[in-house]
Amino acid sequence: MAFERNPGTEFRLDWIEDIYVNRSAAERRAATIGTRRTVKNEWQIGWLLKAITLIDLTTLSGDDTPSNVKRLCAKAKRPVREDILKAVGFSDRPITTAAVCVYHSLVPTAVEELRGSPVKVAAVSTGFPAGLSPLEARLEEVRSSVREGASEIDVVIQRGLVLRNEWKRLYDEVRAMREAAGHAHLKAILATGELATLRNVAKASWVCMMGGADFIKTSTGKEAINATLPASLVMIRSIRAYAERTGYLVGFKPAGGIRSARQALEYMYLVCEELGREWLEPHLFRFGASALLSDIERQLEYHVTGRYAAFHRQPMI
Repeated sequence: MAFERNPGTEFRLDWIEDIYVNRSAAERRAATIGTRRTVKNEWQIGWLLKAITLIDLTTLSGDDTPSNVKRLCAKAKRPVREDILKAVGFSDRPITTAAVCVYHSLVPTAVEELRGSPVKVAAVSTGFPAGLSPLEARLEEVRSSVREGASEIDVVIQRGLVLRNEWKRLYDEVRAMREAAGHAHLKAILATGELATLRNVAKASWVCMMGGADFIKTSTGKEAINATLPASLVMIRSIRAYAERTGYLVGFKPAGGIRSARQALEYMYLVCEELGREWLEPHLFRFGASALLSDIERQLEYHVTGRYAAFHRQPMI
């Protein structure tokens, strides 16, 4: 299948009602990730460098300032020290993160700092992280982020609509967000840790894809339970089934709590095994993370020096 942006479909309640998830089977399958496949030595270096190119480098703190965002953007453009890249044979290949993800008010700062670079600007919108403000206010926040230059919009769905089985209303809201985003790609955040069941995770995934989401994303990073492998497996298999049924490819973004290189590799293995190698590219797979990059840098430095560096040697901001 050639890649074409997901336009969404008409609302199909029968597709949603047919969904069932075997939780025990999903958890057993998730437990095998990292045991069925491993990479070592120079192959691990390649996978870790690939992981860097899939990161949405994120700062979503209440005390964010333009200075913090400027430093984050500088890190996104040059995420690995030149001496490390040279030592592993990648000094002639440009390595950047996929995007920088910030609050709406800091989009102009990120856009200015990243001008001329391949790093995209993503904005969290629609009343992040709860998504409980009035719909028109949420839509205007999306439009405003796009006007300010964001090329990707991470929106949160109303979890209550899922818990109350209000699927048509959820569909209508996602469709409206997709329309408001226009040319900007839309990542729909499910907040899987607050959806109660894996069946709800699957149903919400389908509704968001039918609504035209370009990506479905696990979490805001602000919930008590964020990205997990079982929930990710359910979302990924929903993506696969949607592609088989419609021909459109939808991206996947795990976010929240992914801090180590080992965790990142597990999610990459999962995507590769369930969806195929073509999904391990920035237009179809992202990590929402900040501390992850520091640990990947530590692993790369270990390959070069044989020693693990302290985290302060790879500061984020």
